[in-house]
Amino acid sequence: QVQLVESGGGLVQAGGSLRLSCAASGRTTSSTSMGWFRQAPEKERQFVACINWSGGRTAYADSVKGRFTISRDNAKNTLYLQMNSLQPEDTALYFCAKSVKITVATTMSEYDFWGQGTQVTVSS
Repeated sequence: QVQLVESGGGLVQAGGSLRLSCAASGRTTSSTSMGWFRQAPEKERQFVACINWSGGRTAYADSVKGRFTISRDNAKNTLYLQMNSLQPEDTALYFCAKSVKITVATTMSEYDFWGQGTQVTVSS
């Protein structure tokens, strides 16, 4: 079993920044890729970013490319998402997840453990 706990969400004005963290415990997550997804009210959960097991490869949704940066610290079993230039359309519940793969993974079916989410609200 893997437990994932997100933190760092909050309320921020448009143009601001937030840094999300995801602390993993239980079985190690350092050998698999990790990702962030988000879900806005009445919308489907969507892919945001992912990072491979070593941190050497990343992938982003087009909507966040150039504004968000995913990173990981395997020694601390922690995943991060630095979010800059936030916009109201970024408002959502953000989830971290552990993949079943070692390479980048962009679809929900490639992930087997999920956190409970942290709320990000961007005001205009």
